[in-house]
Amino acid sequence: MLWVEKNIGGRNCVVLCMKKNMFFTIAVALVLCLGVGFLTGQATQLSVKTWYTTLEKPFFTPPNWLFAPVWTLLYVMMGVAAGRIWHRGLQNKKVKTALYFFGLQLLFNGLWSIVFFGLRNPILGMLVIVILLFLILKTVQNFRRVDRLAALLLYPYLLWVGYASLLNGGIVVLNFV
Repeated sequence: MLWVEKNIGGRNCVVLCMKKNMFFTIAVALVLCLGVGFLTGQATQLSVKTWYTTLEKPFFTPPNWLFAPVWTLLYVMMGVAAGRIWHRGLQNKKVKTALYFFGLQLLFNGLWSIVFFGLRNPILGMLVIVILLFLILKTVQNFRRVDRLAALLLYPYLLWVGYASLLNGGIVVLNFV
């Protein structure tokens, strides 16, 4: 990104510009992340309306309507972060490592929804989400080595998945222990 001076409405203004290439990498990463979100949403939709409503849930469970907007925002932030990293160049070993962990955590992100809601297995879901948390931490760590802002964009995701882990654990304790 770079700051440039432009004449806007007869006034000199400083504006933030992105190189065209970064727009491309961010756009592709956004499509990928939002695509995973859309597919996992499809996999969970039926169970959320049926099976999930029958479960005992912890007192700190948010209302169901909150999940879609939160996840959409998180997938957008993930896409921007991944696009920023990718923009740094796949020839860079640090970029490759960071994107490897990003791809792996994105895979486990989708897997959790399939296991928890699709297979209706919160116990196995707990295992998947613990692995997901570890992979997100590794992703943040590797993103930080390449682009500090990209790493910062993943902190809300890390916090939300930590919270989701507590919800998953609470559901296991209240329903299966």
